[in-house]
Amino acid sequence: MAECISGISSMAMRQILSELAEAHRDATGERVVVESVGGVDAARRVEAGELFDFVVLAAESIGRLEDQGFLDPDTRTDLARSRVAIAVRAGARRPPNGSERDVRDALLAAAKVGYSTGPSGRHLQRLLDRWGVAEAMAPRLLQAPPGVPVGTMVARGEVELGFQQLSELINLPEVDVVGALPPEIQEVTVFSGAVCVGSARPAAAKALLRSWASTDTAAIKRRHGMEP
Repeated sequence: MAECISGISSMAMRQILSELAEAHRDATGERVVVESVGGVDAARRVEAGELFDFVVLAAESIGRLEDQGFLDPDTRTDLARSRVAIAVRAGARRPPNGSERDVRDALLAAAKVGYSTGPSGRHLQRLLDRWGVAEAMAPRLLQAPPGVPVGTMVARGEVELGFQQLSELINLPEVDVVGALPPEIQEVTVFSGAVCVGSARPAAAKALLRSWASTDTAAIKRRHGMEP
């Protein structure tokens, strides 16, 4: 059997890439091994010179790695769009989230709010600044370590509300998704892939990313809380 194609991704794409890799193996016999870690850690490992065939991260992070010369910009492929959502512990009261005011009030009323080191966490910080409540909320914010889903803290009761990409909150035990943020404060993140400079199998990795961007993969992405 041919050597496998290796990649690294952020946790937001973990479930999608796992299913896509399995489907690729079933269809072609070729193994794809994707390590999913916190997006910050994934970027650092690529910057440190760790070798992979491809990387899948938020488009902003992919752009930075391209600018630094770690990724081939001609292979950049947009794979999925992700929305930010709020979750509570299973069975807990679900606060209204139909409007910006609802979300603001829910956050201000929560004893603890969990958020990530990724794009959703940065978006939460921007919202708190916009509302002028960043200082008041600071003691009640708990950031999940890179690679640890915010939903884990929700399930343990460490936070009352969890704020993260929908794909990282759905299908978790002991977690109920309240819903995506309303359109007026929603932040849509595009997750993209690109082939690493120095990849041992650049042509195969590029073809793989192109296949994962095809309409044939739409159902898998939707099933895990993202959009094609």
